[in-house]
Amino acid sequence: MKILAISGSPKKNGNCEQMVKTVLKIAEKRGFETDSVLLSSLEVSPCKACGACRETGSCILEDDMNTVYEKLEEADGIIVATPVYMGNYPAQLKALFDRSVLLRRKDFALENKVGAALSVGGSRNGGQEKTIQSVQDWMHIHSMIIVGDGAHFGGITWNPAEEDNVGMKTVRDTVEKVCDVLRLFQKQT
Repeated sequence: MKILAISGSPKKNGNCEQMVKTVLKIAEKRGFETDSVLLSSLEVSPCKACGACRETGSCILEDDMNTVYEKLEEADGIIVATPVYMGNYPAQLKALFDRSVLLRRKDFALENKVGAALSVGGSRNGGQEKTIQSVQDWMHIHSMIIVGDGAHFGGITWNPAEEDNVGMKTVRDTVEKVCDVLRLFQKQT
């Protein structure tokens, strides 16, 4: 089984990429295959709402999203890490989410994948929960199965994330919950 972690931040080597490294390391220790999408290294243009994907089953925009589509489809679990920008996730992540409509139109290609969200803000109460709920809205639209950290919405940290021991515990607990749920599914098959 494979877990994909997405860093929705445009900032290289920032908090989100550090959280992604943490969750992938834990998932690998638990025996999962892992992969990542780092939006800081990709070009994903905003959706033009042209409807071509409805007709052709593919997007007319030529950028890195084609690689992202493949990774999303291959994953059994998807964890999204995002910073809080003006009370929600950044435009780069919004572009990825909007463009994922193609997968919804492909017979709900993300349906029943396990999803979780992580967020980092400038303070303890910097909009992380609202941002996580917005990520979870995207997951609901794709009919994914959403988990949190076992007691909350997901992983919630504040800047700098690596120094936030309380927050990083919620990040670790979130990936552990994703792994647990995927193992339960594995036992059912």
